[in-house]
Amino acid sequence: MSINRLLCVLFWSVLILSGGNAFAQKTKSQLEKEKRENLSKIAEAEKILSDTESEKKATIGQLRALNQQISAREGLINSLNQEIGLLDGEIGDLNIIVSALQNDLKKLKEEYAAMIYSSYKANHGFSQLTFLFSANTFNQLFMRLKYLEQYSDARTLQAQQIEEVSKELDGQRNEVQIKRAEQQTLLDQQLAEARKLNKLKSKQSGLVQELTKKEKELKKELAERKQALDRLDKLIAEIVRKEIERSKTLSSKALADEEELSTTFEHMKNKLSWPVESGFVSSKFGKQPHPVLKGITVDNRGVEIQTGKDAQVKSVHQGKVITVAFAPGMNNVVMVQHGEYFTLYARLKEVHVKKGSIVGKDDLIGTVYTDNSGVTEVHFEVWKNFAKLDPEKWLSPK
Repeated sequence: MSINRLLCVLFWSVLILSGGNAFAQKTKSQLEKEKRENLSKIAEAEKILSDTESEKKATIGQLRALNQQISAREGLINSLNQEIGLLDGEIGDLNIIVSALQNDLKKLKEEYAAMIYSSYKANHGFSQLTFLFSANTFNQLFMRLKYLEQYSDARTLQAQQIEEVSKELDGQRNEVQIKRAEQQTLLDQQLAEARKLNKLKSKQSGLVQELTKKEKELKKELAERKQALDRLDKLIAEIVRKEIERSKTLSSKALADEEELSTTFEHMKNKLSWPVESGFVSSKFGKQPHPVLKGITVDNRGVEIQTGKDAQVKSVHQGKVITVAFAPGMNNVVMVQHGEYFTLYARLKEVHVKKGSIVGKDDLIGTVYTDNSGVTEVHFEVWKNFAKLDPEKWLSPK
């Protein structure tokens, strides 16, 4: 085998591995990030579920925390499946390279053996000195000497090539073993997560059955919640109306300041910090099916974020506190103005700001209220004048 052919094999080996790994590494990095995020969501949901279960009775809050755990574990299993698939591809590529190197090593050894045999036949009964000094001219003598040197170099090079390919082959075989061990670890993790997921789904089914028996109680809670949201809507609409009227009397400078604040807020779409440090969206914006009652739709004007007991509520963006009030069914309410945008924080146990206060991003507003069933949930809304917006489209992805 020529040196050019060996270099070609090694080049393609390196290209497949480095190129493949560069692509796989990026994807693996993304999958590792997804796994970390899902594990964090699982830990959050477990803690929140533990808080709600301390009341020893089935609640919608428990079911939502359980659903969040199930969703996060399904995401984790999906990431593991994709990573296992990536390793399958990497192992396949490595096996192709191992096979190619095995074939090349076999050919190198065959060529080297043929070279040694030819050398033996040429030297048997005919010494190199005889070969040199039987030359008819000095130029022929020099050419024969050069030939012998090249032949010797070729044998040495062939031996080096065999050694290099052998080392490369050992390295690739070792890499295959490492990848297979890594794959087995992921398969074990996947199996363990699948068992946990089945247990959670069994628990979910039992909880739904238990809650279904409380249909009258759930419908009563739903009606009370709707009344509370309706009252809150009227309160917000009246405040917004007054603020719009007030803006008509502003000086050109004050109006320009509010317009700048509106623009700044608008640029934060999908980037706003969350009002609580940890937690998950337990009830989404708009019309959503009730998690237990069949055929019943819940219309949410904002989002509910289920979190830990005594969680601190922070401002998602700089602005001015225009309302601090108590709304029946929603507890303490704080509304912050950001130009023509408004954010609302309800179900607060304590409030740490006053009407007229200027707040910055992440400034403390209050603490979340925990209801009698042990559920700690903040109600969060985003408005643009009279239009209600989906808060999840404004908060940074979790």
